[in-house]
Amino acid sequence: MSGILNIIKDRTLTYEQKIVSLARAAENTLSVLPISKEIQEYRREGIICDLNEGNAPYRPRYIVPDYERFMRQGSEFLRLKPARDIWEATNNLLILYSHVPSVTTMPVYVGNLDTLLEPFIKDEEEAYKAVRLFLMHLDRTVTDSFCHANIGPGATKAGRLILRAEKELQDAVPNLTIKYSKDTPEEFALEAVETALVSAKPSFANHEMFVNDFGINYSIASCYNGLPIGGGSYTLARLVLARLAKQSNNAGHFLEEVLPEAVSKMCEFMNQRIRFIVEESGFFESSFLVDESLIYKDRFTAMFGMVGLAECVNHLLGAKEQKDRFGHNDAANALGQRIIERMHQLVSEHNNQYCKATDGRFLLHAQVGIDTDYGISPGCRIPIGEEPEIYEHLLQSAPFHKYFPSGIGDVFSFDETVKRNPAYLLDIIKGGFSEGLRYISFYASDSDLIRITGYLVKKSDMKALQQGRQALHDTVALGLGAVQNSRILERKVRHNG
Repeated sequence: MSGILNIIKDRTLTYEQKIVSLARAAENTLSVLPISKEIQEYRREGIICDLNEGNAPYRPRYIVPDYERFMRQGSEFLRLKPARDIWEATNNLLILYSHVPSVTTMPVYVGNLDTLLEPFIKDEEEAYKAVRLFLMHLDRTVTDSFCHANIGPGATKAGRLILRAEKELQDAVPNLTIKYSKDTPEEFALEAVETALVSAKPSFANHEMFVNDFGINYSIASCYNGLPIGGGSYTLARLVLARLAKQSNNAGHFLEEVLPEAVSKMCEFMNQRIRFIVEESGFFESSFLVDESLIYKDRFTAMFGMVGLAECVNHLLGAKEQKDRFGHNDAANALGQRIIERMHQLVSEHNNQYCKATDGRFLLHAQVGIDTDYGISPGCRIPIGEEPEIYEHLLQSAPFHKYFPSGIGDVFSFDETVKRNPAYLLDIIKGGFSEGLRYISFYASDSDLIRITGYLVKKSDMKALQQGRQALHDTVALGLGAVQNSRILERKVRHNG
């Protein structure tokens, strides 16, 4: 009980953060999942990680409601009629968000906001006031940076108002992605680049690539997670390749024996979490989101996460010097691709009866890391401090992106002078997407708001927390841990040209 008392006495936690922490502590007093000794050993060694989902999962980790349907029909449960103007539209959405659960207790997806709000844009200045207040409300009440909104691929009045407001507000919530297509107007894309260089968002998603994987009704949620609208992901566990690699010094042995066994056990672990949610928790039998056709059980999947590919490869090759390491050496990069191809094969061979959105398969996810990771790079990324020139970096990274429909991305820091030449950055995005890059994020090195891995935090908020003061967003603590353990502030700063 000392842990619960520590939460109660923690003066750096806000009241809301204490409630969430106490609820997690209560859940973790239970042990309801039949987990084998072999899986428990992987967990003890930090090779399989449940990313703090809790011991008794009572809701899917990520829920992606059909907000378009909600705008058309309203909600009987919430006693909301379809909106008639911009004020009712934003008000209705904010009410619904308060009732959309997730592993964070807050919505991880708040919709393709521009298309949701576009029908209500009549007077643009009035609409701007409504949009700005709407986004400010989100930042102050959804106090978790894994909340994610989308815009695009088309240019809309609402999209431009959202970019204008984000540039002015520079808030951490919501995270934002533009679905960028070859048909996205150049002017709109440049506005998005200019906004990102001020507010570290939006990120750019390769629209054609996501449509090919999910169809047109897809979302980008949480960090950069591709998921079907009207569904989501039951769970996200991760395999820490950097630690798993220590069980072998030979690539062949690792690929044929070590990796298959670990993948099998993690799939078994995920099966148990999914089974409990579907068969025992009662979530799908008790949620008005299901009753009102805002989510469907058959649109859910699950995400098989991984981190630490770079460290795994470097260990297996015994690579000490940078020229021999992942990101710089052809043999190292090739081994990295062999590992991901093998993992993709193994995960695809597994079937789960409840992942109907993806024909019974789990989706690979390049997980962005957690605050306690030390010496473990997110997903398939090149370690911070070892980044090559940007054109080499993009060419090295792109081949991995096709394996990760549920999310992979790279983050780049640019010198503030790039703000004078947004077309240069847009050319980089176009070039990367033409080579198969799925997702890219960037920010200016002089910005207070920065991208940690897949989420946003203000440097000033981290400094305040470090000094013992409270922070409104719970992700500030995660960001501070990542800065201390993963050298986030030491990313290579790219320059104009």
